[in-house]
Amino acid sequence: MVKLVIFDWDGTLFDSIDKICSCMLQAAEHAMAPKREFHDIQNIIGLSLDVGIKAVWPELPVDTLDKIKMHYKRLYVRADQTPPLAYDGMSELLEQLKKQGMLLAVATGKTRRGLDRIMSLTQTGHYFAATRCADEALSKPHPMMLEQILAELNVLPEEAMMIGDTEYDLNMAKAAGVASIGVSYGAHDKKRLASCQPQTVVDNLYQLASILGK
Repeated sequence: MVKLVIFDWDGTLFDSIDKICSCMLQAAEHAMAPKREFHDIQNIIGLSLDVGIKAVWPELPVDTLDKIKMHYKRLYVRADQTPPLAYDGMSELLEQLKKQGMLLAVATGKTRRGLDRIMSLTQTGHYFAATRCADEALSKPHPMMLEQILAELNVLPEEAMMIGDTEYDLNMAKAAGVASIGVSYGAHDKKRLASCQPQTVVDNLYQLASILGK
């Protein structure tokens, strides 16, 4: 029986993919890094910032990677002053799960500062019993975030479900012994998600609500 549902944030609950990719590409320009494409950035959404930047520019020295990171943080904070759009059905889903008595949590590639800021802007913090960020644990797909959440809430792995839009989310869940469901509207496509052997892959949050409401 599922007692705890853990959500990724970007690309799962909120549509922030375009903002992330645009800010990262601008940051690279400011740092005079080699040109990359939108899909190169989309591919690493969900990883911690340091890990993601190094994955996109593995050939660059540390000081240039640090410049990209610095510019990205500045640009993203400036772009993030208005709330991102929630995916259709997000509020209804969270309300439904809370009414069912489900514990809810977030495991995200955002920093703590970034998550707290956006939770304040979107007024969603009250839904979640626990949250873990990329600067508080090892980067996805390492299971540390989920292990910490499970320990904090005293929930067994078999009593939890991870919801995410990337292979990093689903492989993190697998490593933690937690079941998962992929969402196909985010950063990674349906075929890529299915290869990680989630319980299923859904195309929208209404489908997810139907599954979790059973």
